[in-house]
Amino acid sequence: MKLSLLFLAVAAVWAQSEPSPASQPQVQTPAVKRVVKHIDFGQLLADQTVVATYEDGRKITAGELQSFLEAMPPNMAQAARRDRKAFVEQFALMHRLSEMAEKAKLDEQSPTREALAFNRMYLLMNAQLHEVLTNITVPDADAQSFYDTNKDRFKQVKVKAIYIRFGTGSSGAGAERTEAEAQAKIESLRRAAAAGGANFVKLAKDNSEDPTSVAKDGDFGTFRSSDNLPDAIRKAIFALKAGDVSEPVKQPNGFYLFLAEQVTPQPFADVKEEIGKEIKEAQFKHWMEEASRSLNLKIVDESFITQSGGAASK
Repeated sequence: MKLSLLFLAVAAVWAQSEPSPASQPQVQTPAVKRVVKHIDFGQLLADQTVVATYEDGRKITAGELQSFLEAMPPNMAQAARRDRKAFVEQFALMHRLSEMAEKAKLDEQSPTREALAFNRMYLLMNAQLHEVLTNITVPDADAQSFYDTNKDRFKQVKVKAIYIRFGTGSSGAGAERTEAEAQAKIESLRRAAAAGGANFVKLAKDNSEDPTSVAKDGDFGTFRSSDNLPDAIRKAIFALKAGDVSEPVKQPNGFYLFLAEQVTPQPFADVKEEIGKEIKEAQFKHWMEEASRSLNLKIVDESFITQSGGAASK
């Protein structure tokens, strides 16, 4: 069974490190009094503190308002924070109108009945997914084992570079160096560097046309596999061993030559969180696949699947 639609539905759940208020409604226990700092109201209030009354003295408490605010869509919550009086008024009005709708049994009529059923199912689905996700833990030993097994993925390479430009103005004074001329020059520099008879730093200072790296003795940076690099540069850099010089790497306006000054694994402490997230995501995906398989779904009427959209409704 394909999981693409379900994964789309829960993408927001995975992206959040804390419960989504909209998908995880807060349940208040009236008998329990607790004092919390309601940051949205900017003061210390008990949940049972009466903020307003309406109709024949019905009370609106700080706890009710805070819970409602946390469950609201972000754009509505933002508006509520800007105008708290209007928020309280709208809260009371929503209560009144929803009670009127229930009295008129609108919740039992289409399309409200179906919308309520969908929203209930959707919220419960997200609550269950969030519950599974937040209860997945990754022991340090598992993360360490993953790191030890996949050290090549966490390699970092400190490189020096020489850059030779081609195109308009590449030779100074408005002159133009052709691509072939630039390639010939960079290949000559590579031969000199690879032979060991020439110092790469000196070659960079004397020839490189990248002012930033030249000012740092040719230092181009320390790169990890997760860094955003052009594919050709990534491939060249991570194929090197310490002390190796790359083949010339062509870019839109010039050629690079790289020296791998150091090749080391990233410290475990630096990638522990990343590893934990990856393991957690894999376990969550496995749980999702198992849940899907357990449905044992069988299509009985293929015409529903194969017919085009716009079928007549009942």
